[in-house]
Amino acid sequence: MYGQIHCVVRELVQEKFGQETWETILEKSGLDEHAHFLVFCQYDDVQTFKLVGAVAECLNLPLTAVLEVFGDYFLIYCLRHGYDKMLKTLGSDMWSFIQNLDSLHSLLALSYKNITPPSFRCETGEDGSLLLHYYTIRPGLYPIVIGLVKAVGRDIFNQTVDITVLEQSEETIGDKNQQHTVFNVILQDGLHSREVCPYQRQAPEGEESEKKMAEICPVMSGDTSFQLNAQQFCSAFPYHIIFDSNMCISQCGTKIQKLSPVLITPHIPMEKVLAIDHPKMELNIENIKKFINSVFFLSICNSNKDNPEKTFTLKGQMIWLEDSGHMIFIGSPRITSLNELMDMNVYLSDIPLYDVTRELVLLNQQRIAEIDVAKKLDETTVQLKKTSKALECEKEKTDMLLYQMLPQKVANQLKNGKQVEAEKYDQVTILFSDIVTFTSISAACAPLDIVNMLNDLYQRFDEKTTQHGVYKVETIGDAYMVVCGVPERSTNHAAPVSRFSIDMLLESAQVKSPATGRPLQIRIGIHTGPVVAGVVGRKMPRYCLFGDTVNTASRMESHGLPGRIHISPTTHQALKTSRFLVKEREEINVKGKGKMTTHFLVGEKSMITEPQDKYCKVKAKETDSVKSSGARIIYGQMDPSINESKTCSVQ
Repeated sequence: MYGQIHCVVRELVQEKFGQETWETILEKSGLDEHAHFLVFCQYDDVQTFKLVGAVAECLNLPLTAVLEVFGDYFLIYCLRHGYDKMLKTLGSDMWSFIQNLDSLHSLLALSYKNITPPSFRCETGEDGSLLLHYYTIRPGLYPIVIGLVKAVGRDIFNQTVDITVLEQSEETIGDKNQQHTVFNVILQDGLHSREVCPYQRQAPEGEESEKKMAEICPVMSGDTSFQLNAQQFCSAFPYHIIFDSNMCISQCGTKIQKLSPVLITPHIPMEKVLAIDHPKMELNIENIKKFINSVFFLSICNSNKDNPEKTFTLKGQMIWLEDSGHMIFIGSPRITSLNELMDMNVYLSDIPLYDVTRELVLLNQQRIAEIDVAKKLDETTVQLKKTSKALECEKEKTDMLLYQMLPQKVANQLKNGKQVEAEKYDQVTILFSDIVTFTSISAACAPLDIVNMLNDLYQRFDEKTTQHGVYKVETIGDAYMVVCGVPERSTNHAAPVSRFSIDMLLESAQVKSPATGRPLQIRIGIHTGPVVAGVVGRKMPRYCLFGDTVNTASRMESHGLPGRIHISPTTHQALKTSRFLVKEREEINVKGKGKMTTHFLVGEKSMITEPQDKYCKVKAKETDSVKSSGARIIYGQMDPSINESKTCSVQ
């Protein structure tokens, strides 16, 4: 089937059930959104059945119900996509509409090569109802006809249609098995009455019947003055053939006599002169009557078997002549392009003036070019969608890498070509850390071991930056710097950095020194204050912080102790509203800052493991918010003079 069927299913599901349901069905079917939905590309029926089966399974509906809904929606799709006038002018009533479906499929075959459509035939039932005969090589698709016929009655003829299956059978026609389904169609008139089926018209009765019939058709009045002899008829219709019920030729047009390599004599069997290409069946009267509404393709037997592609093919209609018991085929050359005209050594002058084949050849030549353009456009669109998707994935990777180098807000401004102005921030919190005895470790180990150690440590730290919402500014050797409150302004910036520093101590204890094999120890310093931030440089631009706050934070780290989180007085003040545990350090002389009273951060709510130094036995103090809550803590490290099981009130 062609990709247009897949497009109809996609549009149906998206409109009725939404995009999310469609994506589930698409994944279930195993079809590709781009590769299997090209309108003019032909796909294996198995893929189409997989798609329809996935719809039934995901929607938890019977397959017959899905097919019937598809048939109904297929007409809606055609009316929306430019086939409305074609369908509405196909017939004046349901009977003629169905009778001409095969002709419509034949016309569509000009655009959709190698199409294998079903066949439809109407007849009148004993009760006057419409009997619809449906033939297809694809079994099980009859519910589509039910939905389609109901939709035609509703949307084209404004009629309510009751359609039921009367019988089903398998028939071998030609070299293929076909499913034959007979439907009983009952039409209920709507706002617009329909014409009576031509086969249901009653013949005039009474004494003036012959006069009335003459008014309908002058030929039936008995006036024979306009009759044509056989020679005139053969010249007027050069591509006709008349044969009897035994499939023997009684008469044929002048062009067929000229084109046939076999001498055509009266009563010569049809199979010696012509072969049937469509419908696929054995050429006999019974099969022809079954497909009497179909367009027939008959090829003139070619004596040149080495080049069968140049076989001359006729396209036309079969009409059963009841009175004489003969079948007449009236056709014209099946030529769809100027190339075929040249290959068959046929000229436009060989086609009668009344035959629209002349116009069709010229129009279809233009149509072929348009279809080729449309097909290439579809393929190019699909390729562009794939490329766009791949580019989007690469863009996401690039953005992710860029956001790791610069803050997202700043990076987006640079991508949009905007200049990033330096900004002043009144209060931010900055953290510095370094590895204790890093110089000794570097001297004792191979460079690769140092790189692996730092990579392991910094990857752990990087994961925690995302968790705590702090921004990693840079790493220089064993120094690690983060900030909070930049570039997104925040009034709560000291607490996230403090929690991050606690996690840094815990994570560093999981990394072993390549020199000693023992856990690493780090020093951490934190300070809160104003900074100026901006992008420096165009080649490998960096987002940098400037101001005394940066220097003071660095001093807190360099004047800290191994395994300790050293915080400045301003950071201690900023943490008073949070539930952190701190220990006061004696007044120290900070290079470039003078004497300062600083603190060690030892935990949040509960204490972390402290290094064995002189501050280990100092009692921890809690911030004001903890004091006001009346909470009690158990010290992690206590003075030996205090009983280990004793608890102490919050100070």
